[in-house]
Formats: sequence, structure tokens, C-alpha cells
Amino acid sequence: MSHRLSNNLAVIIPAGTQVVSRIEIKGNAGRPIHPAGVVGIITASPADHVHCYRVRFPDGYEVSLRRHEIITLKDFQVTGLSDQYSIVEQYNLRECIIYRCVVGSRAYGLEHAGSDTDRRGIYLPPADLHWSLYGVPEQLENPESQDCYWELQKFLVLALKANPNVLECLYSPIVEHADALGRELVAIRAAFLSKLVYQTYNGYVLSQFKKLGQDLRTRGEVKWKHVMHLIRLLLQGIATLREGYVPVHTQGHREELLAILRGERQWEHVDQRRLELHREFDAAAVATTLPDRPDYQVANRFLIKARRAMVAGEKNELT
Repeated sequence: MSHRLSNNLAVIIPAGTQVVSRIEIKGNAGRPIHPAGVVGIITASPADHVHCYRVRFPDGYEVSLRRHEIITLKDFQVTGLSDQYSIVEQYNLRECIIYRCVVGSRAYGLEHAGSDTDRRGIYLPPADLHWSLYGVPEQLENPESQDCYWELQKFLVLALKANPNVLECLYSPIVEHADALGRELVAIRAAFLSKLVYQTYNGYVLSQFKKLGQDLRTRGEVKWKHVMHLIRLLLQGIATLREGYVPVHTQGHREELLAILRGERQWEHVDQRRLELHREFDAAAVATTLPDRPDYQVANRFLIKARRAMVAGEKNELT
């Protein structure tokens, strides 16, 4: 199935970002309040490229502004108030995607009729943009379609740290697109697995369960979807240490996980299950044949090869 991406994939600015207004800010009566060039902070971002951003200025005044009416402070310091407010927008970064897969409920085998299709992947930016003063976005997001693509180096670094979301991409059972570089990356995916899986997965689950317990005590309820995914992560981490492979599909654990998702398990039961899985995780960490650390050299060689391919203009020839 082909999936078309927006050309403006990279231009949604997140809340909390400092921006500079390109236009004069006026009050309700049309009276000028701030001149063009005033710095503000985004308090709310739209889900698409049609609606406005909410921007708050130092005096507390808030206004709705469209994307072309603001520029990030970072870009402004380089480009000023020029018409070319973001050099990134001159590039069609959707053409730079080397790998795209489906993650989430459909990849886990936990989907239902109303489930969304969540896509993740990797893009390899043009050498000129990567070398430019502007740099490249570490992550491209399209909130409307829930797509997310990491810049290749960022993806590799996260994979080497055993980030669960990134490792799941490399082992997703549903791959929609992979060019020659994408296929080569999948072929070396085992190089990213190490005992760090134990620390990363275990640490995340421990911290999140503590927060869920606090929610239960203060609000009297928890988000069962979050609880389910934490149990799923523990099961996945245990299997990864034992098998040297990331089992994205939940397989024999589907009914257990769906029961948790539907809130059919008491918190005490789920918490006991978590503790049981932690003990299994501890034992798997002791017995695993995975190395202490991932293969940094393999990852580095792949990155250099990919960068050279873009420099030489050979990427399209490799597909």
C-alpha cells in the first residue's frame, strides 16, 4: 500500500518554542500592541498546517497566528525576517525516507475495527541541508496522520540506547517501504541489541508504574491502555534477552493484554503480574547471550556509508 506524505511534514512547531512575529501585533480595537519582531512563546500548536498557533508575549497577551506569520527564534537569528523563513521548507523531505513501517496496535496484533494506523520510519537528509547552517530536523512529524520519521543519525543513536520505540521499528512485521539502505539497516538490526535492553525497558516500566500507582491513590483510576503497554514492554524485553530478537507481535499474550486494556483485571492482580515479570526479566538478564553493549562500529560504518551515498548522489541509484 502506498502512503503519501505532506510536503510540509517538518514545519509543525511544538508548544514551548520561542518564536518571532513577522507581523505587527494588534489588540481587539486594532491598536498596535507589539511591533513586528517581538519574541513570544507558542502555548498551543495546531494538528495541521491550516489552523493557527497560540502565541503568548512577555506581557501575557496571547494571539492566534498562522505559520507564515511566525518564525522560530533559532531560525530568525540566522535568517531574519526574510521571505525564506525556513530553508528546510525548500526541500521535499518525503523523498528522503529510506524506511517506513507500521507500529502500534496493528503491529502488536491488538488492533480492532477503529484502530489507527501508526507509521514510523527513517529519513536520510540531503547532504547540502545537513551541512548547512540550518541543520536538519531530528524528527519529522505529521500529527494529522500520526506519522513520525527520525533523521538517520538520531535513529541510530536511539537504537544503540535500546529505545523500545526505535527497536520496534527495526523488527516491525509490517514494513511498507525500504530502499536499499533501509533493507541494509534491517539486515544489521541485531547489532543494536545488547544488555542495555534490560536497563532501558526495566527502568522505564518501574518509573511509569510508580506514577500509575500515584494516579490510583490520588484520582482513584488509571489509564488501562498505559498499564497494558507497560506489561507488553516487559514481555517484549524478556523475550528479547532470551531470544536475541524483538518480538513486536504479542502472539500468545494477546488475550491477557486485551483483558488489561479493557480494565478487566484488578490493579492488585496486574501489579503482581508486573512483579512476576520483573523477576523473569532479572533472570533473563543474567542468562542472556546478548553483549554488554551494542556494536557501535557496525552502526557507525552504516551511517558513514549512507552519508557518502547522499554526497555522491547515489541514493536513488541504490533503490
